[in-house]
Amino acid sequence: MTVYHYPPIPQLTQPSNETTEENRNEMLSLCNQLKEKLNEATGQGSQKDLKRHVSRGQLLARDRVELLLDPDSPFLELLPLAGLGIDGMTLGGSIVAGIGLVNGVECLVSANVPTFAGGASNEISVQKALRLNAIAVENRLPSILLTQSAGANLGQQSRVFHAGGAMFRNLAIKSKLNIPTCNIVFGSSTAGGAYSPGMSDYVIMVKDQAQVFLGGPPLVKMATGEIVDAESLGGASMHARKSGLADQLARDEIEAIRMARDWVLSLDWKKATPLPQKVLEGPIERPLYPADSLLDIVQANIRIPFESRQVIARLVDGSRFLDFKPLYGPSVVTGWAHIHGFHVGIIANDGVFLPEESNKATQFIQLCNARNTPILFLSNITGFMVGRSYEESGIIKAGARFINAVSNSCVPHITVVIGASYGAGNYAMCGRAYAPRFMFSWPNSKCSVMGPDQLTGVMEIVMREAAANAKRTLNEDSLGQRLSLFREAVNQEQDVYYTSARLLDDGVIDPRDTRDVLGMCLEVCFGAEVKGGNLYGVSRM
Repeated sequence: MTVYHYPPIPQLTQPSNETTEENRNEMLSLCNQLKEKLNEATGQGSQKDLKRHVSRGQLLARDRVELLLDPDSPFLELLPLAGLGIDGMTLGGSIVAGIGLVNGVECLVSANVPTFAGGASNEISVQKALRLNAIAVENRLPSILLTQSAGANLGQQSRVFHAGGAMFRNLAIKSKLNIPTCNIVFGSSTAGGAYSPGMSDYVIMVKDQAQVFLGGPPLVKMATGEIVDAESLGGASMHARKSGLADQLARDEIEAIRMARDWVLSLDWKKATPLPQKVLEGPIERPLYPADSLLDIVQANIRIPFESRQVIARLVDGSRFLDFKPLYGPSVVTGWAHIHGFHVGIIANDGVFLPEESNKATQFIQLCNARNTPILFLSNITGFMVGRSYEESGIIKAGARFINAVSNSCVPHITVVIGASYGAGNYAMCGRAYAPRFMFSWPNSKCSVMGPDQLTGVMEIVMREAAANAKRTLNEDSLGQRLSLFREAVNQEQDVYYTSARLLDDGVIDPRDTRDVLGMCLEVCFGAEVKGGNLYGVSRM
């Protein structure tokens, strides 16, 4: 077995002082706030709705997920805060979803929450379902859908209908790619809820509970005059015996879940890329420094810099890190390490991007692709440097080469926003638009075109110049009010919960959980082929 002897990162000696203690308390407060929001996201409706659902002999969505997973399985919940604070949306999009082990196989599990408006899909539900599908395809994950849905939320029909059609197209494409989907129908599933099992590879229905039809009895009567009860129209027994939509008929929900577990076993599923020998055989070194000490290092105020190597030292095996070009372009940190035995390249920020930093990162991405090595981006970046001398030195060309490399890199990318993620720095550090396999944020992080002070200052300059050119006199009180409102809006829109609610990451995580989250994500990435490629495209030398 290959043994890597990368040097450990030395501990940063910081004397304990009031500033450090104050920052730690602020970080703890942010982590506690995150915990409260995640606890809120586990809610599944009003007590009245929950009681009515359980009285029918049905399990709650999260209980269904728990029974499906192996007893000792981790569960990486995805997009739990989708829809947070958005009018007309349910927290989590009325879907519980994540990755866990079913008979030892990593599966993407998605469950409708029927105690939220019958599991009806709103706009966020659709966006979340589409993102989950992308994760399943990119990482070649079998999917298990726990279905009980009233179809589209008709009050949002224009926002659900048009985009929602892709959910069924994606099921067909996954099937063609031999990425299978099992659909367990637990209750009434109408219209769009009916196409989900219709497009799945394998369908299990619960007797005397599951009902699947394009239109329920009221719609049938209105459209055709036919009077028919729901069970005769689309009950599980009918679909198992007559229509053939059901591949298995389960006596109850427990048996349906067992049948789905047996289905996974029948796949004889293998990863496209074998796990590294180090992962299989170990031993896996723990970091030299406790994860809890991240709260002493990472700054709650993103304006205050902190050393990314000290973050890396608390994430990687043995705190061992092989620095690449440490003396060149020093405000970007690049190098190799292991996380839970997986070899990774790491790109992190200690300041803004200059041409040297951009060139260094571009070369590093090429090396990782040549070695088939996944890349972890630890993003804390305010952007690329501006100014006459930097423009003359070719900052645009260097940045373009960097973004070209990120865009065309073939190895898996995982991004964690650990501070600021501003402007084109967000692009270069593989933000959402650059399709990382997974993307998470820390509760202190901010994401926007630039910070609210800078953006407001730019707007003020533009408005004053426009007034001067038009030979108008500005009302200073009115200008101040407009700028204050603008600054407040930017400050709100850069907030981590604002962006996570809109699916601009896959979840907000406690910094102390990052190493384990990354380890699971890396293992999931090996479900598909992990292979680099040459980075081609226009490159301005």
